[in-house]
Amino acid sequence: MKASELRSQSNAELANKLDDAYQELFNLRFQRATGKLSNTARFQQVKRDIARIKTILRERELAGE
Repeated sequence: MKASELRSQSNAELANKLDDAYQELFNLRFQRATGKLSNTARFQQVKRDIARIKTILRERELAGE
């Protein structure tokens, strides 16, 4: 996910994407623990997506003040 794509979405959509990303991260951790994880690089991708979404939400929060 690119930051430019995320910036064009509303706060509600970003909140939903954030919840989905946290759920995916949980599932990836579970798969790693059981030995069924095939794409270990996905961890880093999901973590970065979470950071991007949280950054954009925080920027919007600060701009509103």
